[in-house]
Amino acid sequence: MQQRRLIRILTTAFFAAAALFATGVVALVWDGLNDEIGAADVVVVFGNTVYPDGTPSARLAARLDRAVELFRQGLFPLIIVSGSIGEEGRDEAVVMRDYLVQRGVAPEQVIVDSEGRTTFATAMNTRKLIEERGLGSALVVSQYFHVPRARLALQRAGVTKVYSAHARYFELRDFYSVPRELVGFLRYAMRSYEAPRTKDGT
Repeated sequence: MQQRRLIRILTTAFFAAAALFATGVVALVWDGLNDEIGAADVVVVFGNTVYPDGTPSARLAARLDRAVELFRQGLFPLIIVSGSIGEEGRDEAVVMRDYLVQRGVAPEQVIVDSEGRTTFATAMNTRKLIEERGLGSALVVSQYFHVPRARLALQRAGVTKVYSAHARYFELRDFYSVPRELVGFLRYAMRSYEAPRTKDGT
């Protein structure tokens, strides 16, 4: 009797947790697909896979294409491309810059951040760049499921106003990426965004 009761409790808890997780997934997707586009000081394009031949993956190209589209609408004067050297040995940020320049963006309007190894690193680097240049607002461009976490990271890092737009690219891999991203979002919601201190305490 007691064993059956325990099984019922565990079963109920499992389905409740599953329902809560499913609700979170739906909310994440809904949020990521609903762009909030506005005039900003800078757009931040998050890096992704670059092929060994130096061309951006379809996923990354879609992010850059969306940035170019919005750039041509005059919504921002500067573009931050943020990434790092991937497994293929290519600097994502440099490849992203070259892709944008080939599509008519002036080189001086592209800021290269080659230290964007993670979403958190990109957010902290963006905050520093914005502070150095006296800017205030940013627009993030990434995959729809990544947009909520990217926007959260910039907001928590101290960027006063953050808009967002998703890349128009979908693939079967999203079925894996979306639930994984929900876990990432929850982790980012709980982490600290304090700037690291130097040895002298500054």
